Amino acid sequence: MTQTAAPGSRTAPRPALRSGRLRRVLRAVAVVSCLPYLTLKIAWIGGSHLGIPDGSSLLDHRASMVVANSLSVLLDSFVIVLALLLTRPWGRRVPAWLLVFPMWVATGLLAPIMTGYPLQLLVRAFGGSVNHGGSKGGPFLDEWVFGVVYTGFILQGLALGTLFALYARDRWGHTWRGPVRELPPPPADAARRILAVAAAVLALFPLTLHLLWACGATTGLNSVRIADRTSDFYVLEATDVFFLAAAVLGALALAFRRGGGLPVKLPLALAWLGSGAVACWGGWLALASLAGVDDITRRPTPVMNLTYAVQMVVGILVAAVGVRFLAGRTERRTAS
Repeated sequence: MTQTAAPGSRTAPRPALRSGRLRRVLRAVAVVSCLPYLTLKIAWIGGSHLGIPDGSSLLDHRASMVVANSLSVLLDSFVIVLALLLTRPWGRRVPAWLLVFPMWVATGLLAPIMTGYPLQLLVRAFGGSVNHGGSKGGPFLDEWVFGVVYTGFILQGLALGTLFALYARDRWGHTWRGPVRELPPPPADAARRILAVAAAVLALFPLTLHLLWACGATTGLNSVRIADRTSDFYVLEATDVFFLAAAVLGALALAFRRGGGLPVKLPLALAWLGSGAVACWGGWLALASLAGVDDITRRPTPVMNLTYAVQMVVGILVAAVGVRFLAGRTERRTAS
């Protein structure tokens, strides 16, 4: 009996051991992939021009550059904190909101880069054009900077996203079990339906504009943006259309049980990714538009600013749909 029990005792922990090893590797990848970006940003804050060519608009306003880079360092440092939180025992005791909100922001900022940059490279490989500068002032950054920084962002997103998926499955996996058709009927949460419909209606404005811009229209764009339209520009506009559509479709599916036999986690993932990308990048661009620009041709137009603001509102509304959905599922499980 000792001989039959011993193998079992040795093999039982192996799945957990492999899971623990995987999480440690992913944590290391997330932390290490932050270093190139943080190093560059800290160097720029200190006055270095590494990777910044002469004539770049980044050199026009020293104070604004320091503030923007300091904020970037703070945001990317949170990736390291999140990687530790998702892999250490104390991370399981953190209140849900304290983890979910920064993880939602990280997802929203990284997902469009993880989608857009590889697509840009693919389009360029087939003859697409690229212009990282502008019609004035020369190149914005040396080409190698984009490769180093965006590769790091992609690694961060993959590592952090996988860690969060494992963490969420262990802690909240019960909230997204089953197919969409088994969700409670729509009247169970009228507020969720109102939020989803409001998001869908508001999304028509930025969705239409991004679709027009992706197809070559210039409506609402400033003169510099019009002059700088390359394949990179069109790819980014197409990804904006994708994330807006994902956010709205996810919210409507959760609010109105659209999707039949699809697993609940699919519309929930669409709402998570779409709302984060739409809200965070809309907010980031709206914030950037507040910075003073000497050249009036580079200032965002009122249409561009309105697009960013509405995107942010749409993302927040869709996120609210997701929050109400998960809260409702948790309450029903607790009650039962």
